[in-house]
Amino acid sequence: MNHLVRFFLIIAVSSAIILYAISSLNTSQGYSGTNTLTVYNWGDYIDESLIKKFEKQTGIKVIYETFDSNEAMMTKIEQGGTSYDIAVPSEYMIDKMRQEDLLIPLDHSKLPNLKNIDPRFMDLPFDPENKYSVPYFWGTVGIVYNPKMLHGKKITSWNDLWDPDLKNQILLIDGAREVMGMGLNSLGYSLNDTNKKHLLEAKNKLDLLTPNVKAIVGDEIKMLMANEEASIGLVWSGDASEIMSENEDLDYVVPKEGSNLWFDNMVIPKTAKNIEGAHKFINFMLDPKVTAKNTDYVGYSTPNKAALKYMPKEVVEDERFYPTPELTKKLEVYENLGKRNLATYNELFLQFKMHRK
Repeated sequence: MNHLVRFFLIIAVSSAIILYAISSLNTSQGYSGTNTLTVYNWGDYIDESLIKKFEKQTGIKVIYETFDSNEAMMTKIEQGGTSYDIAVPSEYMIDKMRQEDLLIPLDHSKLPNLKNIDPRFMDLPFDPENKYSVPYFWGTVGIVYNPKMLHGKKITSWNDLWDPDLKNQILLIDGAREVMGMGLNSLGYSLNDTNKKHLLEAKNKLDLLTPNVKAIVGDEIKMLMANEEASIGLVWSGDASEIMSENEDLDYVVPKEGSNLWFDNMVIPKTAKNIEGAHKFINFMLDPKVTAKNTDYVGYSTPNKAALKYMPKEVVEDERFYPTPELTKKLEVYENLGKRNLATYNELFLQFKMHRK
């Protein structure tokens, strides 16, 4: 019996020593609980070399996770299983998270680089005085198209997509707000319209587009358009930029009727355990040279005015991705429509997808 007790005692002591060694090793490498930062962002939405640079500068280990929709992101933060220190929601979701008390107010005194943001992207309705959020990227929803495949035809309007000659030529992103928004805009209605008669009218018009729709897809739209599997795609501007870098025959347009102007902002969720580190990360990402490098990688438009001088002139002067004030006036930011109205959008979009079958 004594031998058995001694054996288990040796095992217990050995295990304790191993666990202590692992803990010490992790701490020495910046892996301790007080020295980590958990960032929750969209997929392929940061130059990962910048994460390494931040870790080297601060000694803070970054744990990086991704999501594919605002709704998925919010659900996970609400559940509270993971203590996210930084998240990057879109404007309407920031408004919703703010209303549901899921965000921590920012300490602007710890964000000196906030001065680099263009004032026109600050103090917007979804977050007055930027109490909870800092602009990360912005862009538009529009049409990427291949003039060569369209025999030189230019696309300028949403209504151009209903041309019978475009049978089986259009790819749509799998998003209710984007596709329903296209239908609403084509009729002259607001992207935030909640009039059920108008919404049904938009859905019925989308049903008429069905013969022209080749597929409703996700991220693969970039590869499909670059490989000329279709001549037209409904996309976000950053995706259009990436697609066009792969295939120079493609062009991008924001339709003349108007479209969505979107913003993704950095926030600190209530789940945060490293609030000090979160402020350091946000301020780091607002550095002009860091922003310029990140923008070059991601391809979306930056709200960081100070970063523009570090970017290629042909990029910042490209009105397709940095639209003129005249066009910007026609663009709308998505509003938080509430659960009931959003459910209506989703239901009508689902009906449209079922109609295609």
